[in-house]
Amino acid sequence: MKKLLLGILILLTCYVLPTFAQETFETDVVKTSAGDLKITCIGHGTLMFTFNNKVIHIDPVGRYADYSKLPKADLILVTHEHGDHLDTKVLDILRTGKTKIVLTEICAQRISDGIVMKNGDAKTVQGIKIEAVPAYNIVHKRDNGNPYHPKGNGNGYVMTFGDKRVYVAGDTENTPEMKKLKDIDIAFLPMNLPYTMSPEMVADAAKAFRPKIVYPYHFGQTDTNKLIELLKSTRGIEIRIRKLN
Repeated sequence: MKKLLLGILILLTCYVLPTFAQETFETDVVKTSAGDLKITCIGHGTLMFTFNNKVIHIDPVGRYADYSKLPKADLILVTHEHGDHLDTKVLDILRTGKTKIVLTEICAQRISDGIVMKNGDAKTVQGIKIEAVPAYNIVHKRDNGNPYHPKGNGNGYVMTFGDKRVYVAGDTENTPEMKKLKDIDIAFLPMNLPYTMSPEMVADAAKAFRPKIVYPYHFGQTDTNKLIELLKSTRGIEIRIRKLN
């Protein structure tokens, strides 16, 4: 009997739990002047947006989801080349003959048919205006003195959906370019040391460019309550904490 129960438990672990995990992604719906924007928080720096029947995957990585069970992509955005943001196997799963991939110059060395955007570029892809914002470290560096994310290598992206502007920052600190952003409705800001920002850095950035909604993401074991405390007296900014696998 014990062996039978153990066998059933193993089967449940192998087959039921992965399916269950796919059903527990948290989603929000944001009204825009051009229709609803559905935001799905998948894991770490990985997101999925749905807008006007288009599916947009951002930094899709296989360790955070079974992409064979998720919708194919109309548009994929890759912020930089690190393995927790660029997964070429997942890109192959998500792509169709019509999929467009927006990426950096370094990522293009591994993906031959993407649309390269440099820091500061703006393009309209699949009907969505996209602006590339520099994503880099100023303070946090490796033991050899090099930043975890050198300036010029990575992008954050501002996407326009109707009357809403959504900023997905990628791996970055609170850079001058970030703090000069205007009219951002929703911002996904990374918050884990030493690779990106501390809660204090995220709060500093949010107070500077004042997005209406802030989603901390890429936060690992960071205490998100600290960000809530830091911004509790700042009016006009809503903090949304969502589960990220």
